[in-house]
Formats: sequence, C-alpha cells, structure tokens
Amino acid sequence: MPGPIDISEVPDAPRRRTLSFYLVLVFLVLPLWCFVPFSWAYFIYTLRYSTISSRNVFFFGLTFGEVLFSVYHAILAYRVSGPSKQPHGKLTELQIAFTRVLKAGLAQLPEDGFDEETTDSPRPGSPAEEIVQLGPSDIRAIDFRNTLRTWFGRVPWSTITLQPVRQWLYWSMFNQDLPPLETLTQAHRAALEDALLQLQKRLGKEVPEGPASGIKPLRLTLDPVNISWRPLSFYCFVAAANTYLKNKYCRERQFRRGSFDGLEYLIRIPTKWCPCRSPRPVVFFHGLGLGLFQYNFLLRHLAETFTDRPLLVLLQPHISQEIFHPKYLKPMTRKETADRLAGLMTKLGWADLARSSDSSEVDEIASDLLGKPRKGVTFLSHSNGSYGHAWMLKEYPHMVTRSCFVDPVTFCSWEGDVCYNFIYRPSTNGSELIVRYFVGTELGVANFLQRHFDWSSNSLWFEEIPNARDPSKTLFLLGGKDSILNAERVKKYLTSHGVRKGLWYDPNGLHGQALLVGGKGHERVMEWLKEPDF
Repeated sequence: MPGPIDISEVPDAPRRRTLSFYLVLVFLVLPLWCFVPFSWAYFIYTLRYSTISSRNVFFFGLTFGEVLFSVYHAILAYRVSGPSKQPHGKLTELQIAFTRVLKAGLAQLPEDGFDEETTDSPRPGSPAEEIVQLGPSDIRAIDFRNTLRTWFGRVPWSTITLQPVRQWLYWSMFNQDLPPLETLTQAHRAALEDALLQLQKRLGKEVPEGPASGIKPLRLTLDPVNISWRPLSFYCFVAAANTYLKNKYCRERQFRRGSFDGLEYLIRIPTKWCPCRSPRPVVFFHGLGLGLFQYNFLLRHLAETFTDRPLLVLLQPHISQEIFHPKYLKPMTRKETADRLAGLMTKLGWADLARSSDSSEVDEIASDLLGKPRKGVTFLSHSNGSYGHAWMLKEYPHMVTRSCFVDPVTFCSWEGDVCYNFIYRPSTNGSELIVRYFVGTELGVANFLQRHFDWSSNSLWFEEIPNARDPSKTLFLLGGKDSILNAERVKKYLTSHGVRKGLWYDPNGLHGQALLVGGKGHERVMEWLKEPDF
C-alpha cells in the first residue's frame, strides 16, 4: 500500500488579492499613508513658492506639525531597527522548552483525542516518552516537517538545507545570528548540535548539506523591522479617544486610574462587594490595536453587566499606539509584568503571593463558611493579551482561579503560524490589509513583536493551566477563519488533551469576532462569567 501523502512537499495554494484588498487600499490605507508625503510637499511648496497668510496659516501649521512628527517618527523607527537587546533565556530552560516542542504530537492519540469526563490522566496527549528516530513516512514526522517549514516561508521541505536550519535553531536558542561554526564556544556548539540531532529524529530524516538556496529562516527579532508611517493626526486621534474614554470610565462608571510600580490600570471595585461571598474579580488583558478605543463596547458591557464584582483593565501603551507615552517603546518583560501584577493583586487583597502548601479547594470552602476572604481572580484575555495571561499562569498559577482565552495566540506559537501570518505573509484581502497596516506595522507594535519577542516565555503548555479540562474554570474560544492563528491546530492541541465542553469553536469565526457585543461568542463569554465561581 502507498504511504501517506507527504504534505510537507505540497506547495501552498497561491493566494490572490481580492476586491476587498483594493477597496481598503484605495479608500483607507493610501489616504492615510499619503498624508505624510502630501504634508512635506505642501510645506516645501509654501516655503518656496508662496507666502504664509491668514488664508493658509492653518494648513501650513498642520503640515508643519506633520513634517516635524515624521522626522521624530523616523528617529524612533531607526532606534528600534537595530539588533534586539532582549537577552536570551537560560540555556537549560530553552533546552527544556525545545524538548517539549519536539514531544508535542508524538503521542498516539485517538482521532478525537481524550474526553474530559472519561480520562483520569493529568496530561493526556502530552507525551512523556523519549524522542526516538521516526521514519520519513511516519505521519507524525510528516506533520512536523509540514509545520516546521512555516519558519522557512512555507517552501517544500526538500528545498531546505542545513545552513538555514542551523541559523533558525541558533536564533531560537540564543536570539543571535549564527556566526561561523568554528568560532562558537564549546557550550554553544554542543547545544546547537544536540538540538539539531533531536530535531532530525523528530523530522524523520536528516537535513541535507547543500549549496546556498536563498531560503532564509524567519527570525523575528533579527529580521528588519517592518514599520509603516502614519500621520501625527492619526496618533492624536487615538490618544484623544483613549484619554476621553479613561476619563469617561472614571466619571460615569466609578473606575479609577492607578499605577503599581509602573503597571498602569483602570479599576472598579463596587462598594457592596464582599471578598468572602461576592464573585471574584475579573482581570482583562487586551490585545494589539487601539487600546480602550478598540475594546470600548466590550468593556462597557462588562461594566454594565457585572456590577457585583471588581473589574481590572490593564493599560498597555506599547501595543495601544500611544506614541506620546514614556513607556511606548519600553514594554515590560515577562517577569516584570507578572511580578507587578501579582504585587498589585496582593495589595488589593485579591490573592497571596505564595500559596500555602497545604491549601486546597476544601480549605477555600471552609474559608467561605467562616467568612474569610476568598483568594484568586478570573482572567479574561484576547489575542496578544494571552501572552500576559500565560506569564501569570507560569509564574503565579495559584492566583488565577478561572481562565478565559479568546483567540489565544499563546498556544502552538512554536509552530510559526502566528509569526508568519501576522508579520511575513503578504495580505490578500481587506481584513488582512487592515490588520497589517493599522496594527502589525505600527511602530510600537512592531517594536514589541520584532524586538522584544520571547517564544519560550510566550508559549503556554496545556499542563501549565490550572483546571484546564474543567469547563467551569477554563474556557477557550476560537474562530475557524482566523487569519492570524491556525485555529484548527490549536483546536486539535486542546482536544487531544481532553478539552471538550470548555472549547467554543465557530467554524466561520474571524479573529476578534468572538468578542463582538451581540455575537454568539460574546454571549458564551458572558454566560461563562456569570457562572458561580465557588
């Protein structure tokens, strides 16, 4: 019988630009993009061929401001375009993470995975066996080759030679370009060769030596930063909208602004909230985009619906296009974010920094009966916010009693789909172009993703989620037509670990659609939040 089709050798179907791409390009992107060169042209023309009068002073002042800002923007872009200053993690931790990547998908699983109600295994689908040499026609090896080629631009696997694989491995371990092999330290050379040996076992075949093929690996923090300019007026609009909303939330919805060691937030604690018997607080991590302005309808609905519990909204200027903020190009690291959020929740009395070794669910119920405050919060995250969510679960899992992940990019991020789709893949339709220009190539977002990305910290494993198979405590929402993450792969990863009722999957859902007020995904999130959290 013929073996399985080697999908790692099948070229991806060509993607053609649709009408929506050109409509968005002509009516949205180009007008905004052209504002800067138009301002330069008007400014130079006025200085050279005209005089400044009361009739044109407004336009001259506007264009002069745009000219000055474009220079400032170019200086900032130049500053972030250099090599990443993000230090690589500890070698032992990276080796553990890399080994965990190689073991993903090795277990022989049922077609539909395990069931959360029938399996007693704490880690179904997470193999504990050793990495062994697979055959080239082993379906697990074929699937892994097909996945790994995403890091090489989705070219057929047989066209990839050893040099780009070594470059990709060295970057993933040390966040550096690969120098000549003979100049490597003994420790780095040994780590590289061991990683290559284990990788080739998982691939089912050796990666051949060969002449330079022109294929370059995707190395997010080393490749040129992809930045598109936008006018000062756009940033002023975003800043004004977010400032207005912050003030409105404080004025009309009893929120207050705060900062804990540089971690900024909006918080509302109802006056009648009781930490002993009232529902636990909700902490929201938003995704890339326009900050509060982008999530206003969701946050307003949360505030109006859940008047019985505290709401904490983390403000993240580095991914909210707040270019005038002093921390705009200085995002917090994983440890800084987790430690400061944990410190804030401890100060608020919502959680304890360290969990007692003898604490249990029974103890919490007893505390309720005795009138003692219950500890722990509910986390709700969307898209890029799932990274911060993951950091808390890695560092302080006892603080998070319930987790809701919407369009989570933290799962299967080692497979490269999020990186390739969001940063490298050319846009072909209107929605992709909107995401690419208005979010992906914005200066602050590009700086965060392409100069401060840490794949091992941002990758969340199933066993790192407390009560992951309990649908009352953990909920995952995915859209089948998500253009950023590979929802089918994430779904398979979760179901193989026994997730069933805790997974909400919309085959036609787009990225972000699950949080649109009035949609079925949004209704599911609200229903889940309303469930008792005792």
